[in-house]
Order: sequence, then structure tokens, then C-alpha cells
Amino acid sequence: MRIRRRHHKKEAAELNITAFMNLMVILVPFLLVTAVFSRMTVIELNLPPKDAQTQKEEKVKLELELVIRKGSFDVQDRRLGLIKRFKRSETATDWNAFSELLVEIKTRFPDEVNITLLLEPDIEYQTLVQVMDRVRSADVVNITTLETVELFPNIAIGDALPLSAAEVGAKK
Repeated sequence: MRIRRRHHKKEAAELNITAFMNLMVILVPFLLVTAVFSRMTVIELNLPPKDAQTQKEEKVKLELELVIRKGSFDVQDRRLGLIKRFKRSETATDWNAFSELLVEIKTRFPDEVNITLLLEPDIEYQTLVQVMDRVRSADVVNITTLETVELFPNIAIGDALPLSAAEVGAKK
């Protein structure tokens, strides 16, 4: 018994790309429209001057520093020392008093735009972002309006010096 094989010619199948083209017609404009809304926000940071002590200036200039520690924010001048210390915890920070002090400093030194943030090693990233937002601008209430005031937009970041034993005792 012999099995016969029949050889049929198979016709080439046509590709139906209509559904794919319909998808592209809808997808391409959608992607172009949504691409406009995704933008990166970049904050330009400056390094503190290398030889800040050797720069000679005619008048006294504020060199504002904010030392961010786990238990406090220390607002200070590089030359004069501590201006004010704000106690804080991981969950609670008095942002209103902090912003008020920065607005007061800005009214005394209106030309100053620089601030240096000095951080302890274990400060959370979210805390850094919140502080940077508060340092750059503040909302001030005038009689009937709420105005956003630019404070210190030029931000430099560095490491905070560790507290000495005397400072730890005085802090508590």
C-alpha cells in the first residue's frame, strides 16, 4: 500500500495591517499630546565658596547657613554664629515660625539671595526637599491677599559638622 501525497500549492497569505494602522493613528497623537506635560524640574545648586574667609568685602555681608539636624534646624550666620534654633521631630516641624524668621531675615537683607544648607548624614531626602522649598520662597499674607515672596533661591549644600560634647549638653 502506497500512500499518495498530494502537493497543493499554498497561496501566500496577505497581511492585514489595517488594525495596526488604526492603532498608530490613535496612539501617535496621544503620545505627542501627553509628552508636553512631562517636564523635569531642575533646581540649580551652587557649591559654597572654597576660601570664604579670605574674601575681603567692604561691608558686612550676611552668609546665611541652615544646619539641618535630626532634632533641630539651626539658622546661623557663618561669621556671627547661631541666630535661632528650631526644635523638630521626625513627624512635626514648626514651618510657620521657620518661614517667618526667613522672611524677617530677608527684609533686613533684601539683596541677599544665597543660603547654605548643611546636613547631618542621616537626614531624609523628603526633609531636604521640604527645607529647600521653604527656603526658596514663602507665602506672606498682606491685608487681603496672599503673596509669594522669593527668599533665598541660590542654594548650596554641604555636610554639617558634628556636634561637640559641650554643644550636645547645651542643646538638651
